[in-house]
Amino acid sequence: MQKSKRRRKDPILQALGHAIRERRLELGLSQEMLGQTAELHRTYITDVEGGARNISFLTLLKLAEALKCSLTYLMIKIEEATK
Repeated sequence: MQKSKRRRKDPILQALGHAIRERRLELGLSQEMLGQTAELHRTYITDVEGGARNISFLTLLKLAEALKCSLTYLMIKIEEATK
């Protein structure tokens, strides 16, 4: 059986994507600029911000560094959004 192309997005991944987008915009960065700094493709950033990617821990570290924030900051944002 073929899996549906439209999967329900996980609320935690959506909250992470929102936190990343919010921080990126605070810094005045485009998705392309964030991607270049974190060594990720712009379309990958789009997917992360949309909650469509379950990213690895190392990628999360790259993004936090590029966003000049801590992992704790991102985790707090996720926690607040999913309460």
